[in-house]
Amino acid sequence: MPEIAIRSMTEADLKMVLSWRNHPEVRRYMYTTHEIKLDEHQKWFALANDNPDIALLIYEEDGEPTGFVNFTRSRSKKVADWGFYIAPGAAKGTGGRLGYSALSHAFSCLGLHKVCGQALGFNERSISFHLSLGFMEEGRLRDQHFDGAEYQDVVCFGLLEKEWCSLSYE
Repeated sequence: MPEIAIRSMTEADLKMVLSWRNHPEVRRYMYTTHEIKLDEHQKWFALANDNPDIALLIYEEDGEPTGFVNFTRSRSKKVADWGFYIAPGAAKGTGGRLGYSALSHAFSCLGLHKVCGQALGFNERSISFHLSLGFMEEGRLRDQHFDGAEYQDVVCFGLLEKEWCSLSYE
């Protein structure tokens, strides 16, 4: 089992995270699918990093960064939306370990009551991933997102702290 860590994202991580985010296999599942330029990415980081309601995190295995996670508290200090992706080419199982570690961090370190997630309706992998981590499907917003060619459903998920604490990942 690799040694796992979650740490705050720094400016030194910008180019690495941007390369992950711009990878076609990551971009295709995002709300914004254009290739992000460095200056746009730097502006995003500066705004998000200065916002105490946003946690930008790097997931590491054996000291190597292999994923990105963010938690954004916009409705309440105890409820956050999360977003995540792993480095393209990361070893099989990295996503599950990232998910488990990030949610443990959310409930233990960030003190959240609930984590919310969303997946585009065609992203069966993300839908299955959320369910495997204990999220409940809370709704489907039909034709909610226009991707430039067609409308997509958005599937909404929620995971409460008490539900997380009752799960066993032995």
